[in-house]
Amino acid sequence: MDALAPAPAPAPDRAPGLELGLGIDAGGTQTRWALADACGAIVAEGHVAGLSALQLASAAGRQAVRANFARLALDVLRHGRPARVRAGLTGFGGDGAQLQADLSELLGLAAGAITLCSDIEIAYLDSFAPGQGYLILAGTGSIGAWIDAQHQFHRAGGRGVVLDDGGGGFWIAREALRRIWRLEDEVPGAWQQSPMARAVFDHVGGSDWSTSRQFIYGQERGEVGKLALAVAASADLDPAAAAILLGAGHELARLATALTTRFGPRPVVLAGRASTLHPIIIEAMRAALAPGTELTHAVGHAHHAAARIAANVAAPALS
Repeated sequence: MDALAPAPAPAPDRAPGLELGLGIDAGGTQTRWALADACGAIVAEGHVAGLSALQLASAAGRQAVRANFARLALDVLRHGRPARVRAGLTGFGGDGAQLQADLSELLGLAAGAITLCSDIEIAYLDSFAPGQGYLILAGTGSIGAWIDAQHQFHRAGGRGVVLDDGGGGFWIAREALRRIWRLEDEVPGAWQQSPMARAVFDHVGGSDWSTSRQFIYGQERGEVGKLALAVAASADLDPAAAAILLGAGHELARLATALTTRFGPRPVVLAGRASTLHPIIIEAMRAALAPGTELTHAVGHAHHAAARIAANVAAPALS
């Protein structure tokens, strides 16, 4: 058994018929889990550090993901051993053999009891039944999604932080650093007069370029995305920060508009941690949408939705 695997102490026994479903919502900044019983009640929940299926591309990334899952499994097994698992992971592209094997070993389950999908699919079912509306998810990255009545998944955006993901936490962080360093090219030392720049440099740990370079290029995208917190905290004091958040709202509206153009008008839900950074984001998105668009801002509990799907074997599978 791997040293990172949970101790083999038996999980708490449960009465027959009270099988548990484990739901996992893995994002760039945080991985949340929940256990649900067969009645849909959430009996336990928690979180560990963020992870991404994209980390599986490197040996170090695979080790980090396994370590994260090991911590999650230890926490889960204190409350009970799930019968089935539904895990939504950011960056998931369909090849889940390694992730499935890790969870199978760590939780003591057959691989067939573990179903993997993208985090956006789980988040969608937390907001809508298939066919009902459009979900715009703004976390570390961003994506628009519609699952139609035939359970087919349709997307707008979600191409990754290097290419796009406008309006997500990484995009906000990148825009802030880009603006700060462009101004430094023109007026060295200007950062000292900028509340946003001071907050950003305090977050990254220094005002020299080498520190910013290490921050933006040397960390996982979820850690970079957390810099958006500093941008949002300075938005009421710095027009540059407010402008970035305004732009984030417009980027998220673009995703909803793309889906509406393709599939027709439907209610829109905005969810994800980045969407809660500052009221400017939702206000800008609302203003940029077509008149009459029904927009709801939801905190979202995708790990609860995933747990209930895992607990209910009759829940419809996603394509």
